[in-house]
Amino acid sequence: MRNIKLLIEYDGTDFVGWQVQPKGRTVQGEITGVLSRVLQEPISLIGAGRTDTGVHARGQVANFRTVSTIAPDALLRALGGMLSDDVVVHSVDEVPETFHARYDARERVYRYYISFRSSAIGRSYRWHMPYRLDLELMKAAALGVEGTHDFESFSKNGSEVDHYRCHVKTSRWKQDGENLVYEICADRFMRGMVRLLVGTMVDVGRGHQSLDSFQQLLEERDRSKSGMAAPPHGLFLEEVLYGGR
Repeated sequence: MRNIKLLIEYDGTDFVGWQVQPKGRTVQGEITGVLSRVLQEPISLIGAGRTDTGVHARGQVANFRTVSTIAPDALLRALGGMLSDDVVVHSVDEVPETFHARYDARERVYRYYISFRSSAIGRSYRWHMPYRLDLELMKAAALGVEGTHDFESFSKNGSEVDHYRCHVKTSRWKQDGENLVYEICADRFMRGMVRLLVGTMVDVGRGHQSLDSFQQLLEERDRSKSGMAAPPHGLFLEEVLYGGR
């Protein structure tokens, strides 16, 4: 039995998320269907992160096991020829049988993009912001996210997890021309966590929530006091890190 690792990019616009669901088009389902046809066997594809409806990825990682002897470069060509244009597999590698795309991930990196300029082109990859934001306040809020915290206040209701603690290595906003970019790197993420953090920090930047109240959310663990979730189309899973960076 061989263990195969994929590095995947996708445009999440027309997907209901990564994970296979009873209804709707999913990235996992799309790739699994092609793999099963190419390899002529049932395939169980494991993803490093379960992105939601409309969320994009430049660095999703997945793995599956197969009895096929097909060479990785031949499989890469087959995937390139059979997958839809909004999913691209950048690499195919054989890895040790113990490798698990989700459980072996040490850190994941997400970026969220905000644009102050309305645009017909690229509108599916940015949250257009028609309001002025205080970037310094947002930077201060982001810095307070770093470290180990309980993120229950920034988790979708109904999340079935043992605990909400995450260690955030990096949390920062930066100006990139007419765009703002939020980058966060952590050992794990709650469902909806990045979008809720971004939406609440935008409230801080607009003056609708104080910096102190934002910090208190990390201690109070009360979802009802956080802001709205930022739209999904500005969010990208950029990278999944294994071992040393």
